[in-house]
Amino acid sequence: MISSETTRKDLEKKGYRFAGNHLHSANKICHWTRKSIVDEGTCYKEQFYGIKSHRCLQMTPSIDYCQHKCLFCWRDTNITQTSWDTDDYDDPKTIIEDCIKNQKQLLCGYFGNENANPKKLEECTKPNNAAMSLAGEPLLYPEINQLIHEFKRQDFTTFLVSNGEAPEKIKALEEEEPTQLYISLDAPNEEIYRKTCLPQVSNGWEKLNESIELLSTLNTRKVLRITAVKGYNMINPEQYAKIIEKADIDYVEVKAYMFVGNSRDRLQWENMPKTDDMRQFSQEIADNCSMEIIDEVLKSRVLLLGDKKPTKYNN
Repeated sequence: MISSETTRKDLEKKGYRFAGNHLHSANKICHWTRKSIVDEGTCYKEQFYGIKSHRCLQMTPSIDYCQHKCLFCWRDTNITQTSWDTDDYDDPKTIIEDCIKNQKQLLCGYFGNENANPKKLEECTKPNNAAMSLAGEPLLYPEINQLIHEFKRQDFTTFLVSNGEAPEKIKALEEEEPTQLYISLDAPNEEIYRKTCLPQVSNGWEKLNESIELLSTLNTRKVLRITAVKGYNMINPEQYAKIIEKADIDYVEVKAYMFVGNSRDRLQWENMPKTDDMRQFSQEIADNCSMEIIDEVLKSRVLLLGDKKPTKYNN
């Protein structure tokens, strides 16, 4: 929960808008939502999975709660708390209603933009995909299952990104599965994990691996995401492949770290891998497991590994 007025104003300056009364939920317009409205490009999730960028709600129910302080995170990790510290929180319906209201207000300027696509303009204030990945660890929100349920009730698809540090919450998703679940796999072994993710809890590596093992209990689409940081975690592809092989997953995304936001205080421009670096690293992982590179979005420096292209969601 954001308690500092200075922090709240700083986040609002950066484009965040808070939802509810307790200042733990927020949304922000994605770069690719803006691009899509004026037909200047779309997010890789549209190419890979069919999610329409102009109708995507980028949000979080836990803006300052996370068990990691990853070097590559573009958020301000100085405000991060590792566990939910209060019994006061907003209900899912309020969070969603306020996020949709924020989305409409943040996009209102495009209605005077002559370059805006009229059809997308009509649809953009009616989002139908929730990307629970804006900041923090969404599984720490006490009513995450109810939030997923409420999004579904309102005809949203739900993409949830977790760091895997709460295996008991992964297990509980059996009761209300998101449309697509991501687990971040940002290291091939514990040493690199500690160096790159800066875990703020004990036994973080063990918990991450437990969460990956629990994926076999879920029926939703499951993806491991590797954020590749040159000079840190782009090594030991055979160890990544070993983890991938034992996991019950559908796809692996290998996505380049981008030198943006607060990560610039922790890393250097040179830590951002080039396209050739990404292709080589992804191929080395594929060569050591049963997956192949099946898609790529150059502008986002992201590659998709799997055994067949995903069926696209009907958005």
